[in-house]
Amino acid sequence: MHKFLFSDLEDTPTVIDYLEVQSYEMNVYLVYLTVKDRSGMVYDKKGKPMRFFSTGHIREAFAHCSVAKSVMKHDTPYDEMIGNPPKSAEQMALPFSMDLPY
Repeated sequence: MHKFLFSDLEDTPTVIDYLEVQSYEMNVYLVYLTVKDRSGMVYDKKGKPMRFFSTGHIREAFAHCSVAKSVMKHDTPYDEMIGNPPKSAEQMALPFSMDLPY
C-alpha cells in the first residue's frame, strides 16, 4: 500500500483514477486514492492518516485534481449495538460528487 502525502498532492494537479471517502462518526473522513498503479491512504505531514472534517473540505482539497471516479463508504460501529445484524464483509459504496460548488 502506498502512502500519499497530502503535501505532495495539495499544489500538484494530479489525475486520480479512484478516490474513496471513508466516512466515520463525528465528521471524520479519510481518503483512499488510486493513481496509476499505486493505491493507498492520504497522510498528513506527521505521517498520520489525513483527517478531513467535511465533504466540502475534501472537495476543496482535491479541486485542482482530475478525479475519474469517486465514492463514499460509511462505517459505523453501532449496527450490532442496536440489534442490527453484523456488518457484511463488503461495504456499500455510494457515488460521491467532486463537483464544486456542492
